[in-house]
Amino acid sequence: MKKFIVISMTLATIVSAQVMEKKQISLTVYNQNFALVRDVRTVQLKEGLNIVKCSDIAAQIEPASVSFKSLTAPDRCLILEQNFEYDLMNADKLLKKYIDKNIKVMTKDNNTYSGLLSSYDEKYICIVQKENGPVYMLTRENIRDIEFPLLPEGLITKPTLVWNLLSAKAIQDTVELGYITGGLNWQADYVATVSKDDKYISLNGWVTIDNRSGADYDSAELKLMAGDVRKIAEQPVPRTLMMEAKASVAGAQFEEKEFFEYHLYTLGRKTTLKNNQTKQISLFSAPKISIEKTYTYEGALYRWYYYDNWQKQQCNKKVAVKIELKNTEKNGLGIPLPKGKVRVYKTDTDGSLQFIGEDIVSHTPKDEKLILSLGNAFDIVGERKITDHKKIAANIFRDVYEIRLRNHKKESVSVKIVERQFGDWSIIQSSHPYEKADSETVEFNVIIPSDGETVVTYTSEYKF
Repeated sequence: MKKFIVISMTLATIVSAQVMEKKQISLTVYNQNFALVRDVRTVQLKEGLNIVKCSDIAAQIEPASVSFKSLTAPDRCLILEQNFEYDLMNADKLLKKYIDKNIKVMTKDNNTYSGLLSSYDEKYICIVQKENGPVYMLTRENIRDIEFPLLPEGLITKPTLVWNLLSAKAIQDTVELGYITGGLNWQADYVATVSKDDKYISLNGWVTIDNRSGADYDSAELKLMAGDVRKIAEQPVPRTLMMEAKASVAGAQFEEKEFFEYHLYTLGRKTTLKNNQTKQISLFSAPKISIEKTYTYEGALYRWYYYDNWQKQQCNKKVAVKIELKNTEKNGLGIPLPKGKVRVYKTDTDGSLQFIGEDIVSHTPKDEKLILSLGNAFDIVGERKITDHKKIAANIFRDVYEIRLRNHKKESVSVKIVERQFGDWSIIQSSHPYEKADSETVEFNVIIPSDGETVVTYTSEYKF
């Protein structure tokens, strides 16, 4: 194993800061508002102690996450210190550095004052023009320009990473800089168009990437991580100032693969992400997917009620309309779908697209069912009430429920009625067949004729 050669030197031999030139950059963006940046650069190192600075980094960098390593000669380059400098220059800090030093002040009335800066506050700047000479108190609101001879040491214009490192010899080194930054986020956005007969949809997936990290990433290799990676949550960054849409082209979409317990999407080409930019890139296109339009009625607004107010229970009258589809290859899809918003449209008779609803979907593996809630049906109305309530024993009760569904459409419809139960319950009488969906849910599937009504009644007995 090679050992690093330690070079004896004093601080007087420190060279000026070296500039790193960009060579290659890659991003892995997580859908939790952070990203992993891998930045490969070249730097000309001298033998001995070097100071290497990098200022074109993300403003939301996590300093503790920074890594720096030599790719050319890792056994001959030793990092002594790594610093993150973020004491950014502003007017007051600059003035503070120039107390008892010469500056030049130009006022809005075209006067110029040169001399020692004696003091300053929010309203005034005090200038001593000459030794034992006059002192000028200038109001800050009347100042047009202030001229400083040079930028004081220790003040920087943007966040900077600084490394002190030893190099065993003079070399042009290729180094890799890695860090995690906030302010980079992505989500999937989907556009679905329903067929005329409501039996199919075409589905287009888009990746929407939002860059608020404070840095540009030119010609970057891009990967997207989908999944719930455990990380301490950061303060969210406001979304979207501008939109750049990219058309789907051959070879330009993402390649998906499993990665640990998540899914990784790799773009097949390089792309540029500007700061304060929202970019969309095509993810996939599925032209024909079979769907089922369903109606669901859940009439109870309150799950619990007190014994003496059962007759005053109000009900929900809206019937929800949903689209259900299977995420299978046989059904024209069959790919892992990252979480995101699905916007659903339908073509009008004149050929124009009309928006009919949207929903948020979670990460959905292939071969799982996807249910989209789009809104409430206009022409189907429900009513629900408790028609009788009895106390059978000390802790046993019996309720009779009546559910009415009216259909004002020209065709009959099938509606799923969802009823919630509580306690140790059982249904002792019912006008229609039902299924026990789980320990607290009963479902009735009923047909409501066109311009007609269906009434469902059932009796439930429960105890606590």
